[in-house]
Amino acid sequence: MRPSPSRIALYAVRQIPTSVSGPRPLRSFHITAPCQPRKRSFFTSNPYLALNGTDDFKSTRENDKAQASVAQHPTKRKATRATTAKNSLRRVALIAQSPKRGPEGAADGDVEVDTTNLVSATCVAESFKMPMVLDILSSHGFAINPDGTDFDANEVVHARGVNGGDIFVFPSGTIVTWSLPPDVVTRQLMRAAEEPHKAPMRELEDLEFTTDVNRETSTMKGDIVVLGTRKENKEGDTLDTTLAKVAFSSGLARSTKLAVLESALTSYFESTRKIPHILSRGAGFPFGRKFILQKTGELLGLRARLNHYSELTDSLPDILWDSRSELGLEGYYEQVGRALDVNVRIRTLNQKMDYAQEIASVLREMSSEQHGTRLEIIIILLIAVEVIFELRRIFLEWAQEREAAKEAALALQGT
Repeated sequence: MRPSPSRIALYAVRQIPTSVSGPRPLRSFHITAPCQPRKRSFFTSNPYLALNGTDDFKSTRENDKAQASVAQHPTKRKATRATTAKNSLRRVALIAQSPKRGPEGAADGDVEVDTTNLVSATCVAESFKMPMVLDILSSHGFAINPDGTDFDANEVVHARGVNGGDIFVFPSGTIVTWSLPPDVVTRQLMRAAEEPHKAPMRELEDLEFTTDVNRETSTMKGDIVVLGTRKENKEGDTLDTTLAKVAFSSGLARSTKLAVLESALTSYFESTRKIPHILSRGAGFPFGRKFILQKTGELLGLRARLNHYSELTDSLPDILWDSRSELGLEGYYEQVGRALDVNVRIRTLNQKMDYAQEIASVLREMSSEQHGTRLEIIIILLIAVEVIFELRRIFLEWAQEREAAKEAALALQGT
């Protein structure tokens, strides 16, 4: 027999764990609390954000709709990167120090995060044709450069929708959105993409951001961007806030671009994973010259994309070189790089490429040895054929001389 809701509520009250200092006082729960747990995005009306989180009590029809919606966006999403214990512990401390929610929130100590405050970056191509990007965004009704920044359109395009969300498009093929779904303009901008990435190669990274009306400058606390909007609230001037967003967006775009190379190198290693094992068996060299040249070319292309043909290894992007030092945009860019361990990842990526280069070098050497062996065998065969022909000539000459001698002897006997 199914227990009544009142019994369930009473059971939930009795199961409250005790703390180290002593038993916690009993709290009264709403009768529907055990049956209808709320998600972090419970109060949002955005269907994209409503997909975040899971709810075990959704109907089957709603689950099917959510899965179908997620299937339409094959872009790989990377959660907020927490590769170092320092960042992780810092973020835990920030959450612990955050104010508790009101009476309608969750239990004490559970912090409600506003999921609408997300800055998302997605890399969809090797590069963008920026004039075409400008035309596409203008034709779709976005406000272009609404705050009057001095950045050139070939360096970054800033657009703003009617809901106030910001879009930053970089020539590196990366789109960064603030308070907007990352795919809001992806499909439209693919017409301006050069060498677009296929769906499995697209990368998506998120950071949370918040605003602080008591700060004039922006900063990062852990992996959360804090925008100082004191000047914006007092004077109504949003230029400084937008410039800070550009700097943070540039740093996040750099990380996302690097994630694409990391995924490409992972795929490269997957295609060459069995090579050391095959060589260790000593059962021959089954790789052709075409395969070796292809893998060598792929590796050289990845190294070039990392170190030569992009701004990944630059200490500061070109769009921030001419900014006023008092704005602190360089510091914002570096903070994002430290929070996402960009320099460490670049160094690790180069080390992995060095290892891949060693494998490619071994393959080339073995291919050269194999080619040399083949040439030697061919030369030996040619010499053998020449010897055979020479022996045949000698034998024919000897046979002719013997035949001539016989004929001479017969002639002498006849006379």
